Amino acid sequence: MTVIDAWVATEAKGKLARQQVDLGQIGAEEVEIEVENCGLCHSDLSILNDELGMSMYPLVPGHEMIGRIVEVGPAVKGLAVGQRVGIGWTAGSCMYCRPCRSGNQHLCSQAQPTIIGHRGGFASRARSHWAWAIPLPEQINAAEAGPLLCGGITVFNPLVMYAQPTSRVGIVGIGGLGHMGVKFAAAYGCDVTAFTSRESKFDEAREFGAHHVVSSRDSAAIGKLAGTLDLLIITVNAPLDWNALINTLAPNGRMHMVGFVPEPIPVPVAALIMGQRSISGSPTGSPVALETMLEFAARHQVSPQTEHYPMSQINEAFERLQSGKARYRIVLDADF
Repeated sequence: MTVIDAWVATEAKGKLARQQVDLGQIGAEEVEIEVENCGLCHSDLSILNDELGMSMYPLVPGHEMIGRIVEVGPAVKGLAVGQRVGIGWTAGSCMYCRPCRSGNQHLCSQAQPTIIGHRGGFASRARSHWAWAIPLPEQINAAEAGPLLCGGITVFNPLVMYAQPTSRVGIVGIGGLGHMGVKFAAAYGCDVTAFTSRESKFDEAREFGAHHVVSSRDSAAIGKLAGTLDLLIITVNAPLDWNALINTLAPNGRMHMVGFVPEPIPVPVAALIMGQRSISGSPTGSPVALETMLEFAARHQVSPQTEHYPMSQINEAFERLQSGKARYRIVLDADF
């Protein structure tokens, strides 16, 4: 058995307190890592506050963790003690359903979220199924890699699925997700248009690699882009001018949702039919997609813009995230 130190919430919207937690006996196909750092994602805040109605307390958040393997179960394959790996939103899946067997393990109906009914990475140690412990490329900056394991894969996956290096791609929202979307799309070779509601972010969006920047509140400016974008990735969870955004799509264009917009989207069906356009969405990605994303990030030196806090200041970090002041991802460095 392994007794660890962890930052634990006992109720919705509560403060996290350092406690000892017994992880029990390691599973045959599990790996245990010593956490070096862990990104703080807005999903951690949502689960902490039980915004989705699925949180389970006591709760140990944290699902963008980097660390070295300290123990492996007897049936673990391809990983060894001492190896540095990352664990993201998913800590396990059944491995026998059709999605798992087809390489879409992130779509498994029995997938185990790292922070729901499972202890996450705001702790001295954490566990996952071996397939979900993703080896880090040697060339990548491990201290900055945590946010790639959730936010990064969330915006990388639709690029791989639906874009080409010659594509014209729009990224709506320049925040924790969107700024990585701009970086990935630019590195992929796309012509990138960034949409943001804050003019203060225009220059930053260009620094991230955007070739064009448009206010997401300016319907007239959005209208000038009609029929030009091959892929439009929505990273925000706020109401938008959906008619104007859908009309930015070129024939066969696609609007892809990765932000949890709280209300139904009004879809002008005629605009979809006449332009043969599509609307879709996706969660994170499979283990192979995660590995591919990390290799791409290492090769093209794509990394999130981060702020670091010691893990002992976790409550202050959550407050900064909730205030909307984080630029653009927070990483907590283990200091147990």
